[in-house]
Amino acid sequence: MRIVTFGEIMGRIAPQGVLRFRQSLPGTVGFTFAGAEANVAASLAMLGGHDVAFVTALPKNTIADTCVDALRAVGVDTKWIVRTDDGRLGLYYLETGANQRASQVTYDRGGSAISLTSADQYDWPAVFSDADWFHVTGITPAISRVAAEAAIAAAESAKHSGLTVSCDLNFRKKLWRWDSSSKPRELAEATMRKLLPFVDIAIANEEDCGDVLSIHAQGTDVHSGRLSIDHYPEVARQVASQFPNLAHVAITLRESISASHNNWGGMLLDVKRDHPHFAPLADGQYCPYEIRSIVDRVGAGDSFGAGLIYSLCTERWLSPDRAIQFAVAASCLAHSIVGDFNYSSVAEIEALVGGAASGRVVR
Repeated sequence: MRIVTFGEIMGRIAPQGVLRFRQSLPGTVGFTFAGAEANVAASLAMLGGHDVAFVTALPKNTIADTCVDALRAVGVDTKWIVRTDDGRLGLYYLETGANQRASQVTYDRGGSAISLTSADQYDWPAVFSDADWFHVTGITPAISRVAAEAAIAAAESAKHSGLTVSCDLNFRKKLWRWDSSSKPRELAEATMRKLLPFVDIAIANEEDCGDVLSIHAQGTDVHSGRLSIDHYPEVARQVASQFPNLAHVAITLRESISASHNNWGGMLLDVKRDHPHFAPLADGQYCPYEIRSIVDRVGAGDSFGAGLIYSLCTERWLSPDRAIQFAVAASCLAHSIVGDFNYSSVAEIEALVGGAASGRVVR
């Protein structure tokens, strides 16, 4: 299978560990590359077994060259990346939280190359000529009107080319600002309702369906870390009823006890059979992974998307109940890895699915 993702890749600037910027500057901070769809591409490429390409727009400079090299180093095909004379590499700054102190993200993405590159600058028929799957997220259309038009055009072209299309709603309130006449949630909903008719598999977190589609889970209060798990199948059904083109709706379920302690699981609705599958399970009942010492949670949702795409493209994991097990386990392990890319192997993920959750040394 050949999988294509499209979106912005940025520089990620972060202090070491859980230090704050005020403790680190002037001084040393870390610089890596990250971005939702790039994270999915990199994580998929490292799982192996499938060809993965990432499409974006980057400026013609040394830092962007280094970014491309970083993607190639993990096995991502970069030949369709558009290099531009205008624009810059976007940045985001991350302070990793701990205990009751939340992580903080500051975006510096204005004027990035992808935000200025129009839909007609991408050769989608050529990109999709030998592809099977296309993935995009709600972050790309949030960047600018131009990027929104490009994302919708890409999804439409992929669908017309016969590809399976997946989309992670990924609502980011700080980004939906390109239309001053609309509030962020209103702009997100109006835009995503233009994109979702071309999508086969919708992915969301526990809040996204409410933020983007005004479909809320009763009894849920994410700010107190309390999710009404039993109501999420109905949320997924409502999403599917509004977009009958959808074959699956996946929702990650994060109960945030603190910045360092989360419960983590997920649900996948098989729309045709109207059957929700939860993971992980214990004695047939939903029993989330309890992650007590989170190393880095940014990018965990993208690792879920990568795990889901991998499983739905791999015969061994193809059934919905197996697919959600693999995706949730992959993203659980991503919480133990610094950076947005998930460096977990298939063997490690399969071991966790099989019950090896103690973290004992493998000798």
